[in-house]
Amino acid sequence: MRKIDFNKAFLKVIIVYAVIFLAGAVVAGIFGVNLDINFRGGTKISYSYTGELKDADIKAVVDEKLEPKFELTKSTSIAGDTKTFEISLVGKNALSAEDQEALTKALTEKFKDNKITVYNSTSVSPTLAGTFLLKSLVAVIITAVLVVIYVGFRFRKIGGVSAALTALVALVFDVFVTFFTCVFFGLQIDSNYMAVVLTILGYSLNDTIVIYDRVRENRRLNPQGEIGELVNDSINQTFKRNVVTSVTTFLAVMTIVVVSELFGLQSLRTFAIPMAFGIISGGISSLFIAGPLWVIWKRSRAKKAA
Repeated sequence: MRKIDFNKAFLKVIIVYAVIFLAGAVVAGIFGVNLDINFRGGTKISYSYTGELKDADIKAVVDEKLEPKFELTKSTSIAGDTKTFEISLVGKNALSAEDQEALTKALTEKFKDNKITVYNSTSVSPTLAGTFLLKSLVAVIITAVLVVIYVGFRFRKIGGVSAALTALVALVFDVFVTFFTCVFFGLQIDSNYMAVVLTILGYSLNDTIVIYDRVRENRRLNPQGEIGELVNDSINQTFKRNVVTSVTTFLAVMTIVVVSELFGLQSLRTFAIPMAFGIISGGISSLFIAGPLWVIWKRSRAKKAA
């Protein structure tokens, strides 16, 4: 197999990521970030129904009862035996119990033949939502600290702390990719997204550790080898394994994406779509960012020492 110079490709990959992040920031600035009620506060009411209902008809009834802006989404269970539509009000527009009852009554009276019933109802105050968001961020930060400690200790013989920090930088890139994926597709940032972030951190870290393991082995075999050549050889030696792992995992997640799109399963979409792009980024960042960035760090330290 043709040998790839990952160290030379580092700058090109960084430019691609920079373009993606810039485009994501522009889209977020124009259209905003779609935060779930768990992070912003608000109300979600899901109704089950039978037969057929047009979105315009539902919105007409809801408009009469609700002044705040709302979102309407429909979904069908995988078995096809349950149809639901969800009304979401995000932000400070949480509905009182009386308002919810009035809305439910209006819908059931308007669509008597569709057997509309409350399927699920959730209300979160903005204060509680802020607390939940803070706890989620703390969980991610704790995970990042544990990553640095673990990688730093495991690879202490080849410069563990520097290896850990560059691995963490690659993980940060992956997290931003999943975030901007949600921005581009207009997906809600919800509890599913936090699950995606934590999963991608573990997945991407595993790919990076495979490379660091090979660097450690090659360092043992060639103690005097130049760090750039050692890392590049190690990445090339693990390249096929990492690519196969990423592709197979990506195909499995894409199956979930297809199912979610076919059946309109919003909860699966907010997990599977950012997960799919996170897997791609995790494979790329492990190969083209973590190792080459570590080489730059080590070479810089060597120059200063000289």
